[in-house]
Amino acid sequence: MDAFKVEGALGAELAARVDRPAGPIRAVALFAHCFTCGKDIRAAREIARRLADQGVATVRFDFTGLGGSDGEFASTHFSSNVGDLVKMADALRETIGAPRLLIGHSLGGAAVLVAAAQIPEVRAVATIAAPADAEHVTRTFAAQLDRIEEEGAAPVELSGRRFTIRREFVDDLRRHRVTDAARTLDAALMVMHAPLDDHVGIDNATRIFVAAKHPKSFVSLGDADHLLSDPADARYAADVIAAWASRFALDALPARGTPAAVEGGVRASVLDGAFRTALDAAGFPLTADEPAEVGGEGSGPTPYDYLGVALASCTLMTMRLYGARKGWVVDATVDVTHGKVHRDDCEACVGKEAGKDGRIDRFERVIRFGPGTETANRDRLVEIADRCPVHLTLERGAAIVTRSE
Repeated sequence: MDAFKVEGALGAELAARVDRPAGPIRAVALFAHCFTCGKDIRAAREIARRLADQGVATVRFDFTGLGGSDGEFASTHFSSNVGDLVKMADALRETIGAPRLLIGHSLGGAAVLVAAAQIPEVRAVATIAAPADAEHVTRTFAAQLDRIEEEGAAPVELSGRRFTIRREFVDDLRRHRVTDAARTLDAALMVMHAPLDDHVGIDNATRIFVAAKHPKSFVSLGDADHLLSDPADARYAADVIAAWASRFALDALPARGTPAAVEGGVRASVLDGAFRTALDAAGFPLTADEPAEVGGEGSGPTPYDYLGVALASCTLMTMRLYGARKGWVVDATVDVTHGKVHRDDCEACVGKEAGKDGRIDRFERVIRFGPGTETANRDRLVEIADRCPVHLTLERGAAIVTRSE
């Protein structure tokens, strides 16, 4: 993930990040966050990372006066948010490429609908919990609206933070009709909304959807809340967006089985986060991480999980190969778990070299046969499982040669 800055619509520097794919870039996406949120809100992070895993370089940034961006929030308005999006697209056009996909969450969804007309490369727009009119956001500070109108400005508290809202901000919101932007949108549109969203009602999604021309799609986000605070909801949204946008805005997936970054091997590269790692294995992009309890984010399997994957898959492949030669049906699953145990407590570990603390790595493999495999053949298949090359490598140990370049 790269951090960078771009001059925004009001002249202030905008703080931005791009989540890059481990492999080839299929398209660039530009993500607009919700009102007074920021690029690092959990939903934005989850969506950007998930899209990057699917080949989409996803750029998220803080609007003027928010997060890491410079400028005064009080001087901003909806038009400046739209301008920030356009300025960001202009900058991307000169670097990794102009965005073909715009994604907006809440008021950010309204902003991307309006901005799309000013970014000619846009081929697809996805809105998440977006209001049908920008003015809808005034409901979040309705108690202070009269004071803002009378005095020209007033402090408001939103999500535990204080902001100054000016009359010009409210007037600007009222000038924009998001449904008009949807009606004239020259790109595919996906409207995503949760039916029980108590912040921006589902009727907003209906109005946007009805106003837009085809191609358009609607996706229900089930029982998700407005902020997609459950990471599973954000990942679901990202997966659906990627699948849908592949028809309109993304380059085709690279051919599977192409050479890895290191011919005949695997490459690991740094991603954002304490441990997140991009992997390229024979042209297949993967991600590794550590669980939250040890400082990771749980965004992918651990290195030991991948060892377990290697053992489990090799075991099953070896049994299937043998079964094919014998004309046997191999109906089985293989479960592998890993743990560190004290050698003295592990009968199967006797004779194995232990660490200084007396513990040893122990992989437990459980083979479960289904009804398709004849009972008479099962014991032999278990014996064959021990001939799996990965099993033999782990059991015998291997030489590891390291060099730096």
